[in-house]
Amino acid sequence: MNSYLFVCLGNICRSPTAKAMFDYKFKQAGIEVFTDSAGTLSYHVGKAPDPRAIRHAQDWGMDISDQRARQVTVSDFRRFDRIFAMDQSNLQDLQRMLPPNATASVELVMNLAPDYGLQEVPDPYYGGDQGFEQVLDMLETAASRLIEELARSR
Repeated sequence: MNSYLFVCLGNICRSPTAKAMFDYKFKQAGIEVFTDSAGTLSYHVGKAPDPRAIRHAQDWGMDISDQRARQVTVSDFRRFDRIFAMDQSNLQDLQRMLPPNATASVELVMNLAPDYGLQEVPDPYYGGDQGFEQVLDMLETAASRLIEELARSR
């Protein structure tokens, strides 16, 4: 079974939304995977996702309210096949943490959808509703492309 970790800064907006969107798309495609989300920093550990992220995910039929923020651990680099960073800063943080015995690949999530036109998933935390909707749209595109990638490799 493939396993994927989605990582942003605090693990309360983008990465829990990514986990939910990828789970949603995988379920629609009938693909069984293991996913999780985490943050590069620890200041939200144990907290629920941002209420705005919860509300926008609910509008898509996804419930992220039970997720709780956690920080990336060194063991994640062996536990997951692929670790997807939301932005360049997250990617650099992950690359600094990368242990010598890592088996996971580490990359930007939007590498899955280079034709989308944006390389990074913008942090909607300080913005309005449109930012949360854009994140969902971007992640839906990336998830669809990963499903296509998996279908080609079968």
